[in-house]
Amino acid sequence: MTLPNKLTLLRILLIPVMVIIFYIPWFSENLIFLDVTYLYFFEFIIFFVASVTDFVDGYLARKNNQVTTFGKFLDPLADKMLVFSSMTILLLNNSGVLPEGQPLVPMWVFVVMLIREFMVSGIRMLVSSRGVVIAAGWLGKWKTFITMIAIGALFMGGLHISIIYIGQIFMYIACILTIVSGIEYFWKSRKIILESV
Repeated sequence: MTLPNKLTLLRILLIPVMVIIFYIPWFSENLIFLDVTYLYFFEFIIFFVASVTDFVDGYLARKNNQVTTFGKFLDPLADKMLVFSSMTILLLNNSGVLPEGQPLVPMWVFVVMLIREFMVSGIRMLVSSRGVVIAAGWLGKWKTFITMIAIGALFMGGLHISIIYIGQIFMYIACILTIVSGIEYFWKSRKIILESV
């Protein structure tokens, strides 16, 4: 197995660690410094390491000519698993930073981004059955990058309320890019999708 694929697998294996930490009450009930709980501190560290592997594995695969079918399948899947696992943690537990009942990630943002991923995955399966490959566009890549910045900021929002606002602004920007890039995918494959309407 190539090093890029090993890094992708590492990214996936870090996700259960994030979930296990979330379910241990002590991590969310105790502060490590300022208003940052142990939960969000460790979630940030794990998320940061996993995000770095996302950029490193792609760089190494292209540089060393190690792009594989397995990597093409697993890499975007690992990204989605990491992002939505992190967003779920932020949705279910604001770690006491915001007033009770106010999630760090609004439910509607989570739902919009989740629906987009299902839609794009469906489009990819449909067009691939016709032998057509739609390469990931720059909008989608920027969406992923900005989403990761937003999640990282929200995990460390306990440092200062302004960091939460910055994280939420980035999340809204990511949500807009999610919608636009989803429309872009639909537009590129509209002939195949609408041919039997």
